[in-house]
Amino acid sequence: MKNLTLIASLFLCSIIYAQEPVITDIVIKGNKKTKTAALSKLISTQKGEVLDSIQIEKDVKLLKRLPSIANVSYQVQEKGTGYEVAYNIEENFTIIPSANVYTTNDDEFAFRLGLYEFNALGRNITLGAIFQQDIYNSYIFNLRAPFLFSKKLGVSLTYSNFTTQEPVFLDNGTADYKYNNTSYEVLGLYQFNAQNRIELGANYFNEDYNYKRGATAADVPQDFDVNKLLYKLIYQYDNLDYDYQYVSGFKSALNFQYVISTEDVLPDFLIGWNDFLYYKRVGRKGNWASRLRLGLATNADTPFAPFAVDNNLNIRGVGNIIDRGTGVIVLNTEYRHTLVEKDWFVLQSNIFVDGGSWRNPGGEFSDFGDSQNFRIYPGVGLRIMHKRIFNAIFRIDYGHGVTEDATQGFVLGIGQYF
Repeated sequence: MKNLTLIASLFLCSIIYAQEPVITDIVIKGNKKTKTAALSKLISTQKGEVLDSIQIEKDVKLLKRLPSIANVSYQVQEKGTGYEVAYNIEENFTIIPSANVYTTNDDEFAFRLGLYEFNALGRNITLGAIFQQDIYNSYIFNLRAPFLFSKKLGVSLTYSNFTTQEPVFLDNGTADYKYNNTSYEVLGLYQFNAQNRIELGANYFNEDYNYKRGATAADVPQDFDVNKLLYKLIYQYDNLDYDYQYVSGFKSALNFQYVISTEDVLPDFLIGWNDFLYYKRVGRKGNWASRLRLGLATNADTPFAPFAVDNNLNIRGVGNIIDRGTGVIVLNTEYRHTLVEKDWFVLQSNIFVDGGSWRNPGGEFSDFGDSQNFRIYPGVGLRIMHKRIFNAIFRIDYGHGVTEDATQGFVLGIGQYF
């Protein structure tokens, strides 16, 4: 009797298994430049496996995060004794030039030109360069191949020779320095799964400060040249879902660095910050977006503190590097609304509030509550977008401060602010 029961159970299991929908073919279509083999390597759905709509949805979300892809849909059709899964790819144009023209605080004419290919060789390899002329010439070259060795393992290489005029904040006033940073960076890239990835590597760089004008201090040298070694760890959780200009979901990005210096005037220090990003669709045409940044560094009493208060980094309208600190709390929140959408063209409005506070170099955590360190800047902006060119978003924002010693101003750039 026991043998008959066992045989009946095995027979029943075989019938149930035989009835499970099995994938007999996977088709990727619509891609012209991106290699089919490169996309096939990234998806987890495979032939011979049981049809799993949840896994297919995860594959679609993963593919839509690639710079080469504007949008992805899929179809499942019964074919013979199994099912065919077809991914329909809508590609981005990925050779992106950029040009920015602006004036500095001293009304000097300045510009930045760049050219990036985000899908080199049809394998989602980023290759590009930037040239900037802002009183001094600067250069950046970058190669990023996240899937070079496998679907999980890649590499990033960066060379930069960046020269700027930097304000240094002293007790008795502000000094202007000519600052040059020449660096070589190598990072290993590893993706655990569709949501989690890590970057680990080192950056060897030289910093050269030359005093130009302004205040001086006995304990702050006017000219010095120092070599440094930076160890970098980036850990990212990404569960964002893209639908052209709309984004929904949550993302967390941790950046931790340890910097070793050869000069006592610029001591070794630790620095780390985490960006928490949350996006939510609002109705048919709205998108709410928020970014919270929390950061701390070694609390040295130095005018060269690592966290800057700056238009292009955290507070729109505040000005270019108006202060520095060894800790930061910043919240950016904005509502984006699509005003016009015609085929490839999108015009989007933006209402935002940027707020933040900093810990003074060598200061206390109570500095975050000091009114002199706290800034709130509401504002409005516009976005002009091309839906099928990667990151083709021209943005202009106007921020107006409402806190102590507030300023106001326009901030222009490429891509969403966050």
